[in-house]
Amino acid sequence: MNTITEAKVKKYFQVTKEAYSMAKASGNRLPQFKEQREDFLDMIERYIKDAEHFEKKGEIVDAFAALNYAHGWLDAGARLGLFDVHDSKLFTVD
Repeated sequence: MNTITEAKVKKYFQVTKEAYSMAKASGNRLPQFKEQREDFLDMIERYIKDAEHFEKKGEIVDAFAALNYAHGWLDAGARLGLFDVHDSKLFTVD
């Protein structure tokens, strides 16, 4: 399929927000990098808000792109140990 549908964007909102909530609630496997963890969480939240903004404007391709950036930050933070998460359905871990 080469089309980004509203249903696909809705699914990615759900998955990304669930992963964000899990990451935010998790511990930090690298407590010395608390500032970097907060930076990551801030960037993720900003990309999610951007995605919501684009979706409201009907710009679903841009919304989808912003969600993918948000999830990239989530995966990077998990792989680096900034988020102590163990869910291979939401993150590229374990």
